Amino acid sequence: MARLINIGFGNVVNSDKVVAVVSPDAAPIKRLVQRAKEAGSIIDATQGRRTKAVIITEEDHIVLSALQPDTITKRFAVLDLDGRAEAERGDSDE
Repeated sequence: MARLINIGFGNVVNSDKVVAVVSPDAAPIKRLVQRAKEAGSIIDATQGRRTKAVIITEEDHIVLSALQPDTITKRFAVLDLDGRAEAERGDSDE
């Protein structure tokens, strides 16, 4: 089942489609972001703030977030724990 992760300012991504959450500081990631801008496959969810995390999706979309990668990763971990707890209780909608 698809779950949504808050990536800041009310913006969310589908957790099933995320491949990686990385820091934007490395040169290869900067090139990846630039190519995505040129290709029109970038989604800027920073609300005008500094990009602190780059989220790469299965569909080759690149999502920019103003949250730290650690913060986003922790939200994935909490989601994973919630999903396991639901499965153990039998609360799953599947």
